[in-house]
Amino acid sequence: MEEVHEQNQDQLAGQDGEPEIVTEGASFVHGEPPQDGSGPPKVDSQVEVLHEKVTKQVIKEGHGQKPSKYSTCFVHYRAWTESTQHKFEDTWTEQQLLELILGKEKKEMTGLAIGVSNMKSGERAILHVGWELGYGKEGNFSFPNVPPMADIIYEVELIGFDEVKEGKARSDMTVEERISSADRRKMDGNALFKEEKLEEAIQQYEMAIAYMGDDFMFQLFGKYQDMAMAVKNPCHLNMAACMIKLKRYEEAIGHCSIVLAEDEKNVKALFRRGKAKAELGQTDAAREDFLKARKFAPGDKAIAKELRLLAEHDKAVYSKQKELYKGLFGPPPQPKPKNTNRLILFWHWLLAFFYRLFGRERQKAD
Repeated sequence: MEEVHEQNQDQLAGQDGEPEIVTEGASFVHGEPPQDGSGPPKVDSQVEVLHEKVTKQVIKEGHGQKPSKYSTCFVHYRAWTESTQHKFEDTWTEQQLLELILGKEKKEMTGLAIGVSNMKSGERAILHVGWELGYGKEGNFSFPNVPPMADIIYEVELIGFDEVKEGKARSDMTVEERISSADRRKMDGNALFKEEKLEEAIQQYEMAIAYMGDDFMFQLFGKYQDMAMAVKNPCHLNMAACMIKLKRYEEAIGHCSIVLAEDEKNVKALFRRGKAKAELGQTDAAREDFLKARKFAPGDKAIAKELRLLAEHDKAVYSKQKELYKGLFGPPPQPKPKNTNRLILFWHWLLAFFYRLFGRERQKAD
């Protein structure tokens, strides 16, 4: 178990060479997942004609080179029928990257592949694809459900790509090849992180995770499962740290929870999930995560610091509330002194006088 380090340290290497991504310090920019509106986003950038039936408009610029034929591309996309604006597919919602090998794509993906081949890593764009390069004259009546002769609008982001000769899909790789490819992506991400090329690092981590999909992990056991988890979990943890920097706290919690589902004693996952929850104001839940982390790493200073900050926060909130309510209702009302009626006092005195006088006369008579 690697130890969670002080947050004022920039980055430290763990036993597997994983950079310790701190959750405070320099911020960076990474394109957030697009908002899922009622239809395709409106874009006013220049229209680029890629093919007679394919046009592209850039939403976010990418970087580096464009993929070549047989490159294995990893993309996220949403797809709508242009005439009805009906969305029929969304990989962001499904949280599953599409693997697209250029030149070996399915027939209905021809237009999408043309668009992707003209994009750079990190680029997000709108593609307009004619039905001839989509689901064709007949459409598709299973999943996804696409009507006949439907022109398609894609919102697509090229996360990254592998230049592999003749293209080799993940499903055709051996276990060792998939783990090795994922580990290379993780190491590339670590190197980019050290160079402060953080947007590119996030893309590398995301592609590494794509190699370790559930369909693959379910098949593993023994040493292969351990090898795969040693790649997959650090990528999720580094993604969580990046999401905290981006103030995308819900996503950070999601990545940490994935790790904790496999390893409930993972100190880094507990610590970073606690940080994200604290930022969302979920102080009780954050404290619970920090206390669990301290149980497994009792001497860790960073955990102690976060618990101290939560205690100070609670104390400050209590003081503010006390000050706020201190004079809200004012002092409790005091009973007003009653005006004494002198006539009543006189009659009380007179009755007491006659009572005493009558008492003496009675004693004499006895």
